Amino acid sequence: MTEATDQSSSLPVKDPILIRPRREPFEHGLLPIPKLVFSDPMQTLIPLKQKLLQASPSHRLNSSAISESLQISSDHARLVLDTLASVLHSDSDPLVNATPDEVDSVGVDVLDLLLFLYIQSYKRLLPRSHKDSAAVADVWPSTSAFDGYLSALSPLQLVRSNSRRLMPSQADEEAHQLSYLQKHLPNILSLLAESVEEEGEESSVLSVERFEHLGFLVQFGDKGSDGMQLSQHTPFFANSDPDMPAVPLPAAQVLDWILQNIASALDNISERASLKENGPSGASDPDVAMADASTSSVNRTNTSRGPSYIEGISKSSLVKQASDLKGSSVKVLNCHESVIYILAPLRYATIYGCSDTTIVLGAVGKAVRVEHCERVHLITVAKRVCIANCRECLFFLGVNQRPLIVGDNHKLQVAPYNTFYSQLGSHMSEVGIEAALNRWDEPLALGVLDPHDSLSHPAGVSDVQTETATCLDPDQFTNFLIPNWVSGEFPGATDCNPFPLPDAYLASLERNKKSLGEVLQILRETPLEENRKRELSSALHVYFKDWLYASGNIRQLYCLQGD
Repeated sequence: MTEATDQSSSLPVKDPILIRPRREPFEHGLLPIPKLVFSDPMQTLIPLKQKLLQASPSHRLNSSAISESLQISSDHARLVLDTLASVLHSDSDPLVNATPDEVDSVGVDVLDLLLFLYIQSYKRLLPRSHKDSAAVADVWPSTSAFDGYLSALSPLQLVRSNSRRLMPSQADEEAHQLSYLQKHLPNILSLLAESVEEEGEESSVLSVERFEHLGFLVQFGDKGSDGMQLSQHTPFFANSDPDMPAVPLPAAQVLDWILQNIASALDNISERASLKENGPSGASDPDVAMADASTSSVNRTNTSRGPSYIEGISKSSLVKQASDLKGSSVKVLNCHESVIYILAPLRYATIYGCSDTTIVLGAVGKAVRVEHCERVHLITVAKRVCIANCRECLFFLGVNQRPLIVGDNHKLQVAPYNTFYSQLGSHMSEVGIEAALNRWDEPLALGVLDPHDSLSHPAGVSDVQTETATCLDPDQFTNFLIPNWVSGEFPGATDCNPFPLPDAYLASLERNKKSLGEVLQILRETPLEENRKRELSSALHVYFKDWLYASGNIRQLYCLQGD
């Protein structure tokens, strides 16, 4: 944050903390379920609000109530609950802290559900290069003469034809989200407000409790930077006595104040963009904190803005520990033919536009999103995983919720978690993941098309269900070894896979181990002269070296040992 000088005191004065959109609901909270996307949200949600508040004395809803009120399946209703739990703003909310078995009995607050449903109409920002409809037609997925409705472009062709400098930056996305909130804020506050009658006239007011729900969508500064509730940043609710709650305010007054703050934040984004464009050509992009992740290291602090980026790694290997990352979110973008280890406790992770890469994520307590990837092997422990528009990818999962499959996917496979590292157990405990529950083999497939992508699509395609993932053949299952010199040694270290393996996969490992033992036994017992033994040993080393080069693993050995 820059500093200005107050001439009256000659002391440096920090810029005011600006309002910002919360990225999490927009990045991890949008579901391509047609019945949740309303052409006129207020026409549906205002009557629904009254109905739900009257039907639930506690103002909390379980999946059964959500299923009935929204006319969606029980699976989709539970998905709504799980998704909300992963993107809610308050870590003290009962739903956030509920175990998987408790989620349904705890339920979600009606007002949080209404805000969640409202933003399902949000449209994501298009890549900057798409200035006209002809360009948009080239974006995958779109119509194709080849199969009627899916593009011939693969996810990676899309990514490679639109390099990240042409994709929306964090600043662009933030401005887009703020503009959306600016436009829709009157409706959003109407969902939170209560109607009261004063002097024979009805008006809308907001209590401090209801105002706090707006923290689902906006925040001041960075989450956790000061630990203050949203209301404490306002001039009208700040420093109110908990024993004497602040008097509810007219919703119009709150609206005017927030709109002023949004306008100031948008001006600030424009000024920063202008400075960047007019500054030195070599100026670094503040939105890419780890653009050269192979050489840079950013200290991890709670006040750091936004996620850490690992971008553009090619034909290399990379290890990142918790101390190498800022914040608790990470984005891995456009990495190819590489092996990437991110051995840290995280809240959110995004993997986008990668190919022919193995990525090992530590423990992710909220959500992982994998999008537009090809031939990626992802090994992760996470609360939930969403896979969108990927091809020929393999996911080794330790997940407490069903893997979500959306968009146009082809030849995806899922398998049980297959590795460990020394701090895995402590990282899982830190982010709240249970090893006793692994739903890796219960993928939930939704529609092919995403109603949030701002693209036009052929009629009828929205009803097509995406291709789901299949389970990896147990005979092809192997453990993945993370060397100790990569993960480090720690007291009380995890020394085995914390997730129990299904019988078929465990039996496959035992067979492979037995076969290896038999081969070694044969080699030991075969009577050979010393020169023949040396020839055999030399041949084995040659074949192993050939395999290292052919598989690309030789590069990983050199890169990691060089670190």
